[in-house]
Amino acid sequence: MSNAFPIPALSLTENPPVGCYFMVTFLIGGFLPNLLDIRFQSVSGISSTMETTEIREGGENLFSLKLPTRMTYGNLVLTRGMVVGSPLNVEFNLAMSTMSFQPGNVLVMLLNAKDTPVASWLFQETFPVQWSVSDLNADQSAIMIDSMELNYARLQSLRI
Repeated sequence: MSNAFPIPALSLTENPPVGCYFMVTFLIGGFLPNLLDIRFQSVSGISSTMETTEIREGGENLFSLKLPTRMTYGNLVLTRGMVVGSPLNVEFNLAMSTMSFQPGNVLVMLLNAKDTPVASWLFQETFPVQWSVSDLNADQSAIMIDSMELNYARLQSLRI
């Protein structure tokens, strides 16, 4: 009997992937990658939580049942050095100043040291909820940092 979903062989000599090699891709129209805005300093908010409803059975005081109801997601937070003339910044500015949103998809890929994807997460129907720029300070010569926060309707983990 053949296995329709072969399980890859695990090697005890391979180290787990590290989180410092990654790429973020904004998918224009949901499918075409925006190749100009792919470099980010950090990504956070890759999380999902199953909400539950508690059911108490009549006469049973030792335990209650918890049934799944819906998934909830945190916000995806992306930070990077400020990019002047970025199409993504133009899109964020338009959305935040006119309240005109066109939800899109964002693909985050974890890479190995050879730039080969080892895991991916697809964030569906994203839209901006916060955009901030680091503080201006005449006493420091630090790189300006853009922080972009996105809400998303669904998170799909894609293991490669």
